Amino acid sequence: MDTVQHIFKGTFIHSTTRCDCEVIENHILGVDHAGKILFFEDAQKQSKLAQKWGFDESSIQELGKKKKRTLRNGTTTACYFATIHTDASIVLADAASQYGQRAFIGKVCMDRNDTYQKYSETTEESIRETKRVKAIITPRFAISCSERLLNELGKFAEEQNLHIQSHISESPAEIKEVLRLFPDYKNYTEVYDRNKLLTNKTVMAHGCYLTNEELHVFRERGAAISHCPNSNISLCSGHLDVRNALNQRVKVGFGTDVAGGYSVSLLDAIRKAIETSKILFMERSKWDTNKTENEVKGSMTPKGINRDAQNDKMEKNNVLSYKEAFRLATLGGSEALSIDHIIGNFEVGKEFDALLINPDAKDSPFEVFSHIPKEEMLQKFLILGDDRNIKAVYVAGRCTVPFSSNT
Repeated sequence: MDTVQHIFKGTFIHSTTRCDCEVIENHILGVDHAGKILFFEDAQKQSKLAQKWGFDESSIQELGKKKKRTLRNGTTTACYFATIHTDASIVLADAASQYGQRAFIGKVCMDRNDTYQKYSETTEESIRETKRVKAIITPRFAISCSERLLNELGKFAEEQNLHIQSHISESPAEIKEVLRLFPDYKNYTEVYDRNKLLTNKTVMAHGCYLTNEELHVFRERGAAISHCPNSNISLCSGHLDVRNALNQRVKVGFGTDVAGGYSVSLLDAIRKAIETSKILFMERSKWDTNKTENEVKGSMTPKGINRDAQNDKMEKNNVLSYKEAFRLATLGGSEALSIDHIIGNFEVGKEFDALLINPDAKDSPFEVFSHIPKEEMLQKFLILGDDRNIKAVYVAGRCTVPFSSNT
């Protein structure tokens, strides 16, 4: 029988395939030496679990009492666009390993249309050097890659069963240039698809202007979109309609696209994603100047806009809720990377990735009142919290905050 390395007791919040935000109070969770979850049961079974798994009940870590630690981010799994330089990419991989973060490191590939000549490679160099970093295939985007390079990268990814990451449909100008450079392809998605770069291990950043036809191809291939709302807004490139992508059954997770965006925090991505969905709602609901006076009055109360009607309309138009955004930041991200069988929630058998949150931190940016429901507490953290509320981060059962024990 597996031995227990860590035991945690308290309130757990995660996403499942059936529930965007499930709050589980007074539970006990055990993690083995490999960082996988052994059991997740009601705390009333604590004594029986101790007998079954052979642990001392005094070793249980009460989630509300652990020593405070700090972290600027809290991301347990990340996809990195490194540089075109292989050695630098390897250094980044070494650093991620040293600090205990689960990471997909990609040596960027680009053999044309570089901003500076020294930041490009020959096709042969790019193909050869990519094989040194066997992690995630990373063509920068179609504009900076020749057809031959894309084709060779697709073949290599297929041979080695590797993940793939790139950018797609970030702006209208980009799409126009892609179609000019690849006149034999009917759309941007086909450029990647025909070169075997659109698979169930592919994550494409942005996707703001993907058509439903292209989203259908994404769904068929099992490819995912990394929604980067901060970058999209910062660069004025566009907005991804997350609701439409989800309705098309396309996998969606969150990204930061630094330094296109200015924050590496997933909390920022959650907030910007919700804001983006509201912006899209407002764009669809622009004031109709052709309304009659009676129609205008019907949408108003003596004090102004009918807020209940407005909120109902927002729900019908599927503005992202904080619970849905929470799911996209957790289980959605693992699904986007096709590793949801390994991480994403607290199901038995998965690796224990978790943030230990302290809403009562001394310098917390928000207040918590007594007897506040746990869901409201989560909402406060997602909308108002920051690294001051993050006491610890666990990756595969290993506490990595602020640094792993061997650094």
